[in-house]
Amino acid sequence: MAGNSGGPWGGGGSSGGGNKGGGGGGRRPPEGDGPQIPEIDELVKKGQEQLRVLMGGRGGGGRGGDGRGAGGGGPIFTRGTVTLGLLVAAGLWAAASFYTVKPEEQSVELFLGEFSAIGQPGLNFAPWPFVTAEVIPVTREQTEDMGGNRGTHDGLMLTGDENVVDVDYQVVWNISDPAKFLFNLRDPRPTIRAVSESAMREIIAQSELAPILNRDRGIIADRLQELIQQTLDSYDSGVNIIRVNFDKADPPQEVIAAFRDVQAAAQERDRLQNVADAYANRVLAEARGEAAQILEEAEAYRAQQVNEARGEASRFNAVLEEYLKAPDVTRKRLYLERMEQVLSEVDKVILDESGDSGQGVVPYLPLNELRRNTTEGSN
Repeated sequence: MAGNSGGPWGGGGSSGGGNKGGGGGGRRPPEGDGPQIPEIDELVKKGQEQLRVLMGGRGGGGRGGDGRGAGGGGPIFTRGTVTLGLLVAAGLWAAASFYTVKPEEQSVELFLGEFSAIGQPGLNFAPWPFVTAEVIPVTREQTEDMGGNRGTHDGLMLTGDENVVDVDYQVVWNISDPAKFLFNLRDPRPTIRAVSESAMREIIAQSELAPILNRDRGIIADRLQELIQQTLDSYDSGVNIIRVNFDKADPPQEVIAAFRDVQAAAQERDRLQNVADAYANRVLAEARGEAAQILEEAEAYRAQQVNEARGEASRFNAVLEEYLKAPDVTRKRLYLERMEQVLSEVDKVILDESGDSGQGVVPYLPLNELRRNTTEGSN
């Protein structure tokens, strides 16, 4: 037992302390003969030496070197390194101070965090760090899609006649004043969306369903644009509403079939009403025409009778004047005129009693009667 003093492994190591690898402390010797991992302190010292060389100093040359040791020497700054550092700093400062603004953009310059000026398109200078700049696209059209086209119920709105309509619309806007847009609106896009939805609900609540679905979309879009712009201007937002696209206005999906049936019935009712109105207008126009014709005929008859009466009165006055001048002549003349008028309308047979034959009646062919019968038959 005394001979096996190498421990339980039976390594045969001596009892003395000469074998550092086996050591009396009980540690196993490292397996294999691979390279050893360097210590952290040595890595730090090598890094310091390399940094010292880059900064213009001289390397330590190991632990012996020139006698300074690892920590004995410091970085040596020369005129060249100082100039190079100043040039690098100036370049970095210029890169941070000069900036470019595109034609569709404007910049807002801030002096110590407060508004200073508006940068125009092109190369601009803002001395950093006192002046900073934020570049904002001002002419680019930005859109906000509103309503139920996103699969939500935001487009369901109540009309003035207590119906529900599902609307889809789009608000197109850009930035008119970048300074106001940057400082007066905390969340620009949510603000524009909230104002647009509120304005649309106000307009829909004041309108009826039928005009919204049929003919008033353009009017509603113009009114909506005006109302949104007024509200944003009251916020001093710097936002310009370019246009509003009113894409769709339909009943909710749950009742759209029944609504279409109602619309069809309403259209049929309107058609029948238009037919009835056309018939009534035609009959009324004919009645008014006949009434006007009767009135014109009555007026003409009245004028005729009045004129005839005036003529008769004038003729009687003229005859009276002649009668007063020569009663016998006038009386005889009146008698002859009256007899002429009476006898001209009577069929007459003239008998000549003074004939030599002594026959008072002469047989003759009744040509007048034949002519009259022929005329009546043709009529």
